[in-house]
Amino acid sequence: MGEQVSLGDVQETLLIPLYGRAQDARRRTSILHDERAAEMVEQIDYDFAKHRRSNTAGSVLRASIFDAIVTDFLADHPDGTVVDLGCGLSTRFERLDNGRVTWLDVDLDDVMALRRKFIADGERYTQRVGSIHETDWYSAIDRDRPVLLISEAVLMYFPEDRVKQTLRSIASAFPGALFAFDTAGQGMVDMQDKTKVYDQLSARFYWACDDPAELSDCGLKLIASYNFAHPPAAARQTWSTSMRLFTSAMGRFPVPKSYRFNVFECVPEPATPN
Repeated sequence: MGEQVSLGDVQETLLIPLYGRAQDARRRTSILHDERAAEMVEQIDYDFAKHRRSNTAGSVLRASIFDAIVTDFLADHPDGTVVDLGCGLSTRFERLDNGRVTWLDVDLDDVMALRRKFIADGERYTQRVGSIHETDWYSAIDRDRPVLLISEAVLMYFPEDRVKQTLRSIASAFPGALFAFDTAGQGMVDMQDKTKVYDQLSARFYWACDDPAELSDCGLKLIASYNFAHPPAAARQTWSTSMRLFTSAMGRFPVPKSYRFNVFECVPEPATPN
């Protein structure tokens, strides 16, 4: 009998990228080589087969893009801190650990209860119960060191006003830090119920963002923005030739083109003097 799963609607979506990485690990042309994901899928009691390869392939490419963003950060700041907000069952620390980085994974209590059955804390690696929308985890970050915050496939599931309140809070708390997260355009949000991946899930996207640069009003300066057709070089190098051709072709269409992976610098406006 495998590990039982009891997750909220949004949290259940983490099982899709986990399954995607497990499937990818078994392929000759694996992008992520995430053997730990394959081990977890074998040990979790869940009907993963309902998520077809066509529904999970995008999550593998997405993971490789976030990997590339982290890799680039660590190349410049090998002793920096990486914080993964809404980490799910990600094994990114294991894949990218350079022997010097300090890493914090944050997610809700039901996710962490499942996660800790497979992954333990370490000397430079910590797991913490928390929400991207709350501030309790702020105190765990050494703000005197370079910081990269990442949040993969999380923010779109919340209303715009809540998202922007969260972004302003993080930008204010971590001036100078980098913050990477994905955004979905209105077309992608409108099309979600026509996408097979959601046939088996209750969670839905609520926040649409057609122009990430407009998040400057949240204290975020856009410094890089990618999509599947134009990923970071470090990610594209891990993709097969056929995958590069496929993503380049798909990137010409409005909906996939509007799904973006963004890197911002936190530059909150200074407080107005009294």
